[in-house]
Amino acid sequence: MIVNMNITSKLTAFVSLFSVVAIVLAADHPAASVSADAALAKLKEGNARFVNSKVSAGKPTAARRAETAQGQHPFAIILGCADSRTSPEIIFDQNLGDIFVDRNAGNLVDDHTLGTIEYGVEHVGVRLIVVLGHERCGAVQAAVASDSAPGHIQSLVRDIQPAVQPVKGKPGDAVHLAVAENARLMAEEIRTKANFGDLAKDVKIIPAVYDLDTGKVDFQKQ
Repeated sequence: MIVNMNITSKLTAFVSLFSVVAIVLAADHPAASVSADAALAKLKEGNARFVNSKVSAGKPTAARRAETAQGQHPFAIILGCADSRTSPEIIFDQNLGDIFVDRNAGNLVDDHTLGTIEYGVEHVGVRLIVVLGHERCGAVQAAVASDSAPGHIQSLVRDIQPAVQPVKGKPGDAVHLAVAENARLMAEEIRTKANFGDLAKDVKIIPAVYDLDTGKVDFQKQ
């Protein structure tokens, strides 16, 4: 009788432990918030609202803050520029908890960026990644003007040079061309360097350029 009770107790403990592990693993790899295509459609709809509406539909509220306080379920990752005029939540007319954002001058990719993006895909459930450049980007302007710069700005100029060199001599505005090329190259860098494991087949990575004058985002074709 005592032996049977001990066996039952051990089995119960094992089943409980297995259940906890299963829950933890499920939490680490949540289901996608929405598919990559659905996420892209939401971004396009939000940008259209931003361009055409006088008042944002995505304005944060106390209710939304309370709703997202204990967890997040963003539907897109945006790698954008640090420029104060290019906040993704605003230009895509989204609310708290809707977009997983990483920003730096020139929307460049490094190990920190890759880690942030991998986390967004693997642990937050995002399947769409957009690299968002913008018109008249100061970091790109500096790289077009020279291949050197003072202090740590040099690191930005250096890493944007691969986008500057291929467009030299081409018709059109050199900065505009380099901005688009830089977004494309950074998207390709994420595609080749990020480790998404078996989720990679569901992930889409798209370069885009934001127009400061019109407010429109031009998503480049893949």
